[in-house]
Amino acid sequence: MELLVAFSTDDGRKFNNDHFGMAKTFLIFKFSNGTERLVGEIKNVKYQEDETFKHGDPGKAQSVASVLKDVDVVVGRRMGPNIVRLLEKYVCVVAKTEAIHDAVRLIHANMERIVEEKVNGGNRKHIVLKP
Repeated sequence: MELLVAFSTDDGRKFNNDHFGMAKTFLIFKFSNGTERLVGEIKNVKYQEDETFKHGDPGKAQSVASVLKDVDVVVGRRMGPNIVRLLEKYVCVVAKTEAIHDAVRLIHANMERIVEEKVNGGNRKHIVLKP
């Protein structure tokens, strides 16, 4: 199965220090057949334009979803109250690591579990991954 996975970051190397939706950018990787490839970087433009959004604001969840239209999985070091809304559309993964490259390895090692949650649709649960 092919999955598009978004990682939250401010610098392109490490996760941002806040909730997923507070990142400046999202690195988009395509995972397929045991490999991954960076396919793009998306700025969190809509959120940056309106910093009045607060944690858990439904508008912020919609803003994030609007820039991550084709993504299957979102990965961050922390998720906020909007995780409930994000689970409707994405598999939400909390990676207990700082570096994106370490999280990429965690995704590979747990791909079967991630695919199971994707198939669960509206009954998804978030996943916590540790090195």
